[in-house]
Amino acid sequence: MSESTISFRAHGMHCHGCEHVIEASLRKLAGVRSARASYPTETVTVEFDPERIGFETIRDSVEENGYRVEEGERRERPLGLRLALVAAALAGLAALIFVDTRWISASGAPDISQHMSLWLIFALGLVTGFHCIGMCGAFVVSYSAADASAGRASLLSHVAFGAGKTLSYTSIGALFGALGAFVAFTPLLRGAAGIAAGLFLIVFGLNMLGLFAPLRRFRFGLPAPLERWVYKEAGGRHRPFVIGLLNGLMIACGPLQAMYVMAAGTGSPIEGAKMLFAFGLGTLPIMLAFGVIASTLSNALTHRLLKASGVIVVALGAVMINRGLILTGWGYDLDSILARARRDETPVTATQPASAAQTIEMEANRFGYAPSRFTLIRGVPVRWVINATEITTCNHRIVVPSLDLAFDLKPGMQTIEFTPRQAGVIPWSCWMGMIRGQFDVVEPGAAPQETAPEPAPVATSPAAAATYVVQRGDTLRSVAKKLYGAARRWRDIAAANPSLRRNKLKPGQILKLPEASP
Repeated sequence: MSESTISFRAHGMHCHGCEHVIEASLRKLAGVRSARASYPTETVTVEFDPERIGFETIRDSVEENGYRVEEGERRERPLGLRLALVAAALAGLAALIFVDTRWISASGAPDISQHMSLWLIFALGLVTGFHCIGMCGAFVVSYSAADASAGRASLLSHVAFGAGKTLSYTSIGALFGALGAFVAFTPLLRGAAGIAAGLFLIVFGLNMLGLFAPLRRFRFGLPAPLERWVYKEAGGRHRPFVIGLLNGLMIACGPLQAMYVMAAGTGSPIEGAKMLFAFGLGTLPIMLAFGVIASTLSNALTHRLLKASGVIVVALGAVMINRGLILTGWGYDLDSILARARRDETPVTATQPASAAQTIEMEANRFGYAPSRFTLIRGVPVRWVINATEITTCNHRIVVPSLDLAFDLKPGMQTIEFTPRQAGVIPWSCWMGMIRGQFDVVEPGAAPQETAPEPAPVATSPAAAATYVVQRGDTLRSVAKKLYGAARRWRDIAAANPSLRRNKLKPGQILKLPEASP
């Protein structure tokens, strides 16, 4: 009996799971002795009996799964084109991070809800659903085929699969969160976890796009024997709930790795479980839709959609890295860099006497912190008065890494005291890095400038004139209710600002407040 060996390229591999898909497909062919796929090199080596099977059948089997077979040497893109693509990608990521930063803290008032982080994670699960099809779609087809042969509908099977997968993700997320609870997760470590998760996503997204082949060798997953067992068990069973449970162990999946890292960074089993629950739910719509229309959706189309979603995965990874940098307090996130550049061009200084204590006032509510940017004088003690009117899962803890400050908010008024020792920009944020603010620390003695793009409230002493910075959604009535507890006092505020267009308040606008109660 003769035996031949052939090697060829299989373009379109986006993760190590593709190796299992190709190998499983080829081993089912009569006449194939062995099949070995390599994701890092995008090559497939097959030992077969040429008297029983030809290369055309082998090629068709691979291409039916959405991969493109190519013989011979790999053709590289011209260097100039590759450099242009890299430059365009970096510019695009910078623009996206800038938009995200503006969105988070536009005019000092974050326009996000308390569950924004979970929605972001849900969105990540949604766009990586195409990857789930490539990695686990065969498992869905297997139990769907079993249902079809038994003459029953697959709806309950899809529900069972989704329940098993979500339960598995949630449980393992809670486990990673519990493991993180044994580590003293400072804001620096939480930020590092966010940066690591973002790097995982960028590497994975670039691999989905087929860019930077050396990154394909970067791998973090289960030990090879255990990974083979998981795939064997998932592929050999027709019980959807069990298949879904086994999905949580497939940590060769880049986005899943990122989520487990983030779960550990929360240092809480509850927060870790919530994070993975949101991610698991996000992966289900596309995955289950694939189960319903598997017979009409071609593998080639699936791979094209997967490649397109790679752009979104890279973008979300860049956003996650920027938010991780916010948590570290290093000052290297995009908004801090831009703030320093603006400050160098138009320095903002304060007029407060160096001997007086600085008092700044802020409200914490479901929209975030208002205001969230202040000008402070170096070396002068600060009294940070915070009125927590609404506490959420996101805003309940504030961290200022460079000042070694981290504290929990309680309903009502509280005062935090500190002294800024160095001039410059001091970033701070909620514990998740989702809602951010900053202190512009300046040298004493000079007058404040009005030319800064986003006016920052200057810390005032009780003797100084009172002002209020308009936040998104403010009206004169809501400002009066917030400051004085009586909406009727809007007329006093209007009288103190005669040129004010009261029906058109703009975020960042400074209102002069009445000096005394009527």
